[in-house]
Amino acid sequence: MTSENRLPFVSLFRGAAPYINAHRGRTFVITFSGAMMQGRRFHDFIHDIALLNSLGVRLVLVHGARPQIDAQLASAGIESEIVGDLRITNDNALQAVKEVIGSIRIRLEGELSNSLPNSPMSGSKIRIVSGNFVTARPLGIREGVDYQHTGEVRRIDKPAIDNLLDEGFIVLLSPIGTSPTGEIFNLSSEDVATAAATQLSADKMISLIEAPGLLDGKKRLIRQLTPDEAERIVSSRRKLPEQTRRTVMGAINACRDGLSRAHIVDGRKDGGLLQELFTRDGIGTMITSDHYDIIRPATIDDIGGIIELISPLERDGILVPRSRELLEIDIDHYTVMERDGTIIGVVALYPDLPQHIAEVAGLAIHPEYQNEGRGEALLKYLDRYIKEQMPNKIERLFVLSTHASHWFQEQGYSTAKLTELPVKRQSLYNYKRNSKVFIRTLGDMR
Repeated sequence: MTSENRLPFVSLFRGAAPYINAHRGRTFVITFSGAMMQGRRFHDFIHDIALLNSLGVRLVLVHGARPQIDAQLASAGIESEIVGDLRITNDNALQAVKEVIGSIRIRLEGELSNSLPNSPMSGSKIRIVSGNFVTARPLGIREGVDYQHTGEVRRIDKPAIDNLLDEGFIVLLSPIGTSPTGEIFNLSSEDVATAAATQLSADKMISLIEAPGLLDGKKRLIRQLTPDEAERIVSSRRKLPEQTRRTVMGAINACRDGLSRAHIVDGRKDGGLLQELFTRDGIGTMITSDHYDIIRPATIDDIGGIIELISPLERDGILVPRSRELLEIDIDHYTVMERDGTIIGVVALYPDLPQHIAEVAGLAIHPEYQNEGRGEALLKYLDRYIKEQMPNKIERLFVLSTHASHWFQEQGYSTAKLTELPVKRQSLYNYKRNSKVFIRTLGDMR
């Protein structure tokens, strides 16, 4: 292998290092459908699970079984009605469910036990355990429909699962549960995964489906949503695939119950799980109540990241060059936008309190994250900062721009004359750059 061929691997591996460290010791609930188990990439997925286990991730797997149950019922000539995307599980259907679940458990335990030499799982020595970790109750009669042996999750045996995860086991949960009276109920895998993620206080819930994540009106992947934003999309789209709808609603409910992040990933893509977990932006849709892009005051430790971000813009003449020494002196004026430890946005604010005006300077967004509202988010942050930290002391903001005139006008800035700026700032004006002057009244943002 030539050095040129090795470089992409080295670069990718180094890029994954922060995520390897961040994920070690974390609890992930990973759910996948019965259809995915029938796909040609399922063996690769099993290898990826083995890799996560070897990296120290605490894993809870939740499998589906719908197509396998459908096939078992059809082969036995048993009719089973589905209402509201839930199966009405009569006595005969329940027997089929138990047979299918047992078969799937044995298959998954076998595949995860493979450690043959010259295979991706060589030396993995994975320990996996399943059991009666899910307590269920009957769904009962809903809108006049008796769902019989179909149930819903009542609780997850958190102490038992935590102990097993601490010992290095992978825990396998099936869409079936038992009641304290010994009854068995057919459950939805989405319900089991959501309950497991919230009751175990998991760090992530990752759902692999046979479709992309959520798409916008132009069929582009939506990478990040709040629970409220996701619910609005689900409510407004009648043609949303039912599996996607169920998965998104499970993610919404989990986040509202305290889960930090829920990921929806296309399980048909080779290595989709690894790409979602070990690259900065992933390949799926993430629903989170947290702010994924963190906006905060800059510190001296951010100097390197700021320089890396603004240097190309300085070379192109878009930004005024700033030395490291100047950045260190002015660091208290800077605000950064950070994503997973990487500076992807920056802006500076220079108040002139006697004149009740402040300059917005050095606004830059990483090229990979432009045109997604991050520049607007930084400006709104500055508005809030001024109102909270300098109440009634700043009335107007101004900016000098050579390349982003139209964008600043879209943010509510109006063309102004150089003479409208503070005298000191006028004296520093660079006539060679011939920057245009824009002013906005504080709070007047479109």
